Amino acid sequence: MSFEQFNLDARLLKAVHQFGYTTPTPIQEKAIPHVLAGRDLMGLAQTGTGKTAAFILPILQHLTTGALRHPRALILAPTRELAEQIYEHSHALGKFTPIRSTSIYGGVSKNKQIGRLKRGVEIVIACPGRLLDHINGGTIDLSGVEIVVLDEADRMCDMGFLPDIRRILKKVPQRKQTLFFSATMPNDIRDLSKSFLKNPAEVQIDMNAPAKTVNHALYPVPREKKKRILFEFLDQTGTGRVLIFTRTKHRARNLGRDMERKGFNTTVLQGNMSQNARQQSINDFKRGKADFMVATDVASRGIDVQDISHVINYDMPDTVDAYTHRIGRTGRAEQSGEALTFAIQEDASQVYQIEKVLKTKLDRRRLEGFDYGTFVPEKQFPGTNGKRSQQKSSARNRRSNGKKYYHSNKSRSTSHKN
Repeated sequence: MSFEQFNLDARLLKAVHQFGYTTPTPIQEKAIPHVLAGRDLMGLAQTGTGKTAAFILPILQHLTTGALRHPRALILAPTRELAEQIYEHSHALGKFTPIRSTSIYGGVSKNKQIGRLKRGVEIVIACPGRLLDHINGGTIDLSGVEIVVLDEADRMCDMGFLPDIRRILKKVPQRKQTLFFSATMPNDIRDLSKSFLKNPAEVQIDMNAPAKTVNHALYPVPREKKKRILFEFLDQTGTGRVLIFTRTKHRARNLGRDMERKGFNTTVLQGNMSQNARQQSINDFKRGKADFMVATDVASRGIDVQDISHVINYDMPDTVDAYTHRIGRTGRAEQSGEALTFAIQEDASQVYQIEKVLKTKLDRRRLEGFDYGTFVPEKQFPGTNGKRSQQKSSARNRRSNGKKYYHSNKSRSTSHKN
């Protein structure tokens, strides 16, 4: 199937091809026709499947006719990073049309947002808290909204946004098209959908399961040697961009600092940073100024970088859903990726929960040449072995496909100076 079969405006098709899309992903193929037909939709799909374009393209198509310079589409997102990602997609895919978008979230100037709204926009991408500020202050008028999207609806639930969402949805016209997208379906989201969706089409793509293009591996390690095994792994392995997750903001800062000292081009993303600093960190990673990002779960949604070759769980995530969203940063848009977890003895129960969702055992690996001391990986996680040849082969194959991969501290630290 091709994007031409959706009968999109020629200006949108031009932007689609410039954006790098070739064929629709499964969620796009299934969802776009329903949205173009004007139906409400419940879309269940894991992160990294291309669902942003599944609603942005039909919205842009709808807005190519009708009045301009007032909000006609409202997209709600749980985090600033996701809101900014959706805005970038909207801007890029609508670049050849007169349709304007803006993003609204906290942590940045409200006056600048008011200025953009006064100049006139058709698509508003917003986090609930700041949007309510604008609603209560009379600086935004939602009376002309024709389409409402809740993206990452399950995350909205986790973050306690449901009361805000209900208040917002009461401010838009009853006659509208409503789209919910979620990776999981908690009861709160199901109840909300029954209240606001009318005879919705349902599209489900591997609910609760990570993308099939991701390989999963487990590296058992003693707690005190996590940092050492990370550095040795990166020295031994060909990688592209690497996203490394920690459990706490303090650990993210410290690990990022230590990686810089070791010569790795590294940036950090964690919740205590200002919005400008967070966006700068994302931009550095996305544009290749940094090959490595160390982050908390603030980066598990809303980081859209296509060529992340490895996601490394330096710390085991707290939940299976968190694992799914973390590793969804690699293997995106049907590209291959590696998801690696450094597991300590206390992580065993969580490993088994993850394996239930994946419906397969994580590949146990022992890093060749690493000094484990008295720690025996095979006893902590049976089945561990040294699968180094497979790693080297996969890295070599990816390099042959034209992607940029690195081999040593020295090459990483100088890769952007040449």
